Formats: sequence, structure tokens, C-alpha cells
Amino acid sequence: MDRHSYSELIYNSILQKKQELTEQYNKTAAGIGHFYLDNLLPEELALEIYKAFPKSEEMVLKKSIREDKYVAAQMDKYNPVLEEIIYAFQDSKIVKLVSEICGLKDILPDDNLYAGGISMMGHKQFLNPHLDNSHDKDRALWRVLNLLYYVTPDWEEQYGGNLELWPNGLKARQITVHSKFNRLAVMATHSHSLHSVSPVNYDGFRCCVSNYYFSGEPLKQTDSFHVTSFRGRPENKITDVVLRLDTFLRMGLRKMFKKGVRENPHVYKKK
Repeated sequence: MDRHSYSELIYNSILQKKQELTEQYNKTAAGIGHFYLDNLLPEELALEIYKAFPKSEEMVLKKSIREDKYVAAQMDKYNPVLEEIIYAFQDSKIVKLVSEICGLKDILPDDNLYAGGISMMGHKQFLNPHLDNSHDKDRALWRVLNLLYYVTPDWEEQYGGNLELWPNGLKARQITVHSKFNRLAVMATHSHSLHSVSPVNYDGFRCCVSNYYFSGEPLKQTDSFHVTSFRGRPENKITDVVLRLDTFLRMGLRKMFKKGVRENPHVYKKK
């Protein structure tokens, strides 16, 4: 399977459910607009993608008070299946279809995979509540949509590793989107799209294929530039204080250095 074959299947799956997905997104758009679609690809193809994931030691471990997960964006190091499925989501007809569902125009995929690519989370790993960086790597385009395709077979909701949306802040109950096998989840990214991944409490890896879409205009007129901004979970008050200070300091640095102090390593450097 190449990216064009994948994209045809993805496009047809989304198109068949376009009205339902549009309704999902519109019902949630006032908070954090999102939708999800199950059985995106034939099961055997989703399993093939899962089996193509590298071992954890072949990926980059991002471990700090903010997050604990394995990621990869330099896709020419891995099974070609992974690069093909990632870029299938960047096919122009899929970008256009997803844009229509979300009521957006002039959306662009990210060929550089800035913060995209693949990720894995195993036992006790997590991603604290956060706002994604508002822009692309050159700070020229606004990040507006996050696409997450989950491929771990038999992954139960109680295992953790699920997408959590906090449209009403950390004092209100979160919305949980189960990272179910062969499920595509799409969520809006803006200055209030606080989200997280719940800690994994299972001896296995939750595997995900990630893409971001960008635009020349922010999703909401009230949006403003921000670095990736982390918070602590509601039960972790001290962590929250530390992470809010961390964000304040990093924002200060970005005001002085528009493109950052160093180049973000999480991009696909094509040869």
C-alpha cells in the first residue's frame, strides 16, 4: 500500500460519514471542536500499520514533568508503511473534506511533520494538559487541526492513553475520547483547546499516527501566539504551579527570540 491507495480508502470512509461527523464537530465547536470515526481502514491494513511501528528504543524518548512518551518524525529511518500512512492524511482531497466538516477554509497540511509523525506511550507514560504550540516551525502559519489515528489492537479504554479534552478548564470534568483501534480523532487547536493523554496503566504501547493542519488565519479571532503550554492535572496542584512558571519563562524567551533559542528537532529533514 502506498499513500495514494491509503488516501482513497480514508477519503471514502470519511465521505460516507460526512454528515454525522459534521454534526459531531458542530455540537462541540463552542468548546473544543472535535469528531471521531471508527473503522477508518480495513482491519488488516490497520494491523499492518501497527506491526510496522518501531521498538521504543528506536524512537526519541521525551520525558519530563510535562510529558513522558516516545516520538519519531524522521520517517526514512522506519518501515515505509509509516511514512505512507502519515502522508496519506495530507492528500489534498482529504484536507479539503476535513476542512469542510470543520467549516474551515484554506487549510494546509504540514509536510515537515512539525510535532507530527508517530508516537507511542507505554506503562505509566502520560501527556499532561496543554495547549499545542500555536504556529508552525517558521511561525508563519497557525495550527488549527490535530489528526490522531490510533492503531493498537484491542486497546481498552480502561488501559489509559486516551485523548482528554478540557473545554471548560481543569476545574470541570474532561471529555475522554478512547484511543480505540482503527479510530481517527480530529480536534481543533486554538488558545483554549486544552487537552491531554491520560496515564497508561497497562503493560503495552498505545500507538498513534499524528498530523497537524495549518492556516494563514487563526481558528478563532481571539487566538494569540503561544508556545506549547502545559498544566498539571487537577489532582497535581504542585505540578501545575511548576508548569505554569515553566510556560511563563519559555514565553519570555520566545518574545526575545521569535523562532526560538534552538531549532526544534521534531521535524522531518528530508534528504
